Amino acid sequence: MKGMIPDDVDADADADADADAVPRKGKVVTTKPPPILPDELIEEILLRIPARSLVRLRNSVCSSWRTLISSSQFAKDHLRRSMAVDPALTHPRIACYGQTYLYPTIGVFSVRSVMGNPPREPTKVVPYDYEGSFRLIIGSCNGLMCLHDEEGQAMLWNPCTGFTSQPLEIGCLLSICGFGYDHVNDKYKLFAVVKKKSGESVSRMFTFGPNSTWRTIQDFPHKLGDRNYRGSMVDLVGLFVSGTGTLNWLFHRYLSFVWVLSLDLVKETYSQFSLPSRDSDDDHRVAPQLGILRDSLAVCYETKKTHWTVWLMKDYGVPQSWTKLAIIPHHPRLDRRPSSLRPIYMLKNVLLVFTPCGEFVLCNLNDGSIDFPNIDSSSDYMPRPRPLTQYSYERIFQLYHESLVSPSHFGLPSCSSEMRLMKPSL
Repeated sequence: MKGMIPDDVDADADADADADAVPRKGKVVTTKPPPILPDELIEEILLRIPARSLVRLRNSVCSSWRTLISSSQFAKDHLRRSMAVDPALTHPRIACYGQTYLYPTIGVFSVRSVMGNPPREPTKVVPYDYEGSFRLIIGSCNGLMCLHDEEGQAMLWNPCTGFTSQPLEIGCLLSICGFGYDHVNDKYKLFAVVKKKSGESVSRMFTFGPNSTWRTIQDFPHKLGDRNYRGSMVDLVGLFVSGTGTLNWLFHRYLSFVWVLSLDLVKETYSQFSLPSRDSDDDHRVAPQLGILRDSLAVCYETKKTHWTVWLMKDYGVPQSWTKLAIIPHHPRLDRRPSSLRPIYMLKNVLLVFTPCGEFVLCNLNDGSIDFPNIDSSSDYMPRPRPLTQYSYERIFQLYHESLVSPSHFGLPSCSSEMRLMKPSL
């Protein structure tokens, strides 16, 4: 009859049960094999795990998981999920390094630790070393940092996975530059204004891949040292805004306005837009500072010599979308000279900023309080190490988000031995 179990099936089931029976102190305990999850469900579960944890899993689990976690498509899916659904999957970190080439060390520390630790509990800086002279971090995007040295070489490094690209000969020193991601063509690009032997400046784009080469593109609309240009550039390194595929430079003109020059890495064309209007009684000699908050362009002004105002651009490239995000009152420890704060990161109602004096500052936007986090850099092998909260003029900082993206995913030979975690001397 339909629904009845044949006798031979019962016999087979009994045989299987006997095979699974395990004697234990005179008793028989029946065990069952663990359930087998579909590959699609396993992948969905792994996509919900932070990048750093996945790196540990990749090195200690079965080969099928290792292959999945190491794949280019999984890295893209994990990155996409972290940006759209759960930012906690890609923990923010800050890399710091000396301004000179004499100290080949890059220190890395956790932003969440800076913002979450009690005031007296220090955040540790983890040092990395490289035998060569890769010192300048041009920029970061999707967990990759672009490093450049004084000998004309570039290298991509993912601090989370430990993988780097092999050094690439780019054959020039960079002045105006920037590193970012062309999301339409799935390409990582390095932009630079370089000087020829003749002294002429030329704008070039370097696309990372199997056949990495420079291409000349439209001239950058500003030349260094041009006295006839209508403004000065606040920072030579362009700021990459994820999701827009753009590099951004801030221009400032004394007693006049400020604006942003944008380079579209997809179209490789330039555009510009204005910043929020300043009050007439502001000190216009003080240049604003550009930053990225919540994946959007942000700018900070000093206002009326009494406070700082932070603005957020809701709709990229549309000046009318500038929205006032925060007002930060002046603090005696930060009032040594007129200056603007650089927005670094925002978690809930707390804003992390960096001052021209070289201090990290935590600003509580609810009650207006200001705290100075304790960052222990005693192990970063810098000259005369001291806490990063005390005037770190000799250091430069770069925010990045952890990911699984590897240089090998877009055709670059990669290895895991170029950047080494430094062990403290005994």
